[in-house]
Formats: sequence, structure tokens, C-alpha cells
Amino acid sequence: MATTNDIKNGSVLNIDGQLWNVVEFQHVKPGKGGAFVRTKLKNVMSGKVVDRTFNAGTKIDFATVDRRDFQYLYRDGDGFVFMDTTDYDQITIPAASVGDAANFMLENQEVQIALHEGEALYVELPTSVVLEVTYTEPGLQGDRSSAGTKPATLETGYEIQVPLFLETGTKVKVDTRSGDYLGRV
Repeated sequence: MATTNDIKNGSVLNIDGQLWNVVEFQHVKPGKGGAFVRTKLKNVMSGKVVDRTFNAGTKIDFATVDRRDFQYLYRDGDGFVFMDTTDYDQITIPAASVGDAANFMLENQEVQIALHEGEALYVELPTSVVLEVTYTEPGLQGDRSSAGTKPATLETGYEIQVPLFLETGTKVKVDTRSGDYLGRV
């Protein structure tokens, strides 16, 4: 069994029978009293984020999570079908486990999937992806009522805010964590 000294960002802890992903942590050694570890944990299944403090040296249970490379193939009803790039096995993951990643996935895209005891926990995308704008209104020069941005629909169907000068058919770089426009490609 490991201790709080082994906590790192991305670690998965097993607390009270639930899996929690460590979003961030901080070792604190105050002038008075004992040291402690302040963490921000995200529930793997529900997505709920909580702050939790552990005393330094406390024994904690790390869950064994295997992150493997998969290729996204297609959407099948309310599930997504992925293929393992090492042994070509296909798995179907429910939309609830895929979450917001579905807004940025194109067919044949490489992703990482975290597996725990053969069950898919969540899908990890690269920090940014390149997608094509399929529809946006023409930008009117001098229209600054919306701080120089307008809505644009991407090829996945997701809608983001882009600068006025972008047109339909332009490829843009999008941050997969926040859904923000990062630039033209």
C-alpha cells in the first residue's frame, strides 16, 4: 500500500470503493503542526470534483489504471466504438464514459483510453485538435457588439466562438479541455 508521498497528477485513487483521479495536489508543511497533502480529486464515473486533505504519510490505495492507445472508429447508437492499436480488438464505450471528448473526435483519430479491470473509465484526447468549420455566418466588418467573435459549427457538430474574419471551410485548432478557439491552421 502506498502513502500520500506517492501522489502525482493523473494518479487514480480508490477511496471508499470509488475511483478518484488526482487533478492537482500540493504538499504543505506549515510552521506549526504536521505536514499534509491538499488534493483536488475528480470522480472518474460522475465527474464530480472535490477537495480533500490527507495527513502526510497516510496510507492510501492506488487503483491500477492501464492507459492504452485506441483508434476511434464510429458511433453506434449511444456508444462509441474504438479499436485497440496493438491487438486490433474492438470495444464499445457508452457515451457517458466518453463525455465531452465526443465533441472533438473524428473517425480514425488516435485517443488514449484509461482501463481499470477491463472497464473503460474515460477517454483522453490530445490537448488540441484540428477541425474544419462547416458553417459560420459571414463576419461584418465594424460589428463589435460581440467583442469580434461569432459562433461557428465544427465538423463534429460542436459550436465554438471564432473571430469575425474566419469563413466556412477554414481549419481551426481547438483546445479539447475548454473548447476554446486557439488559431487557424
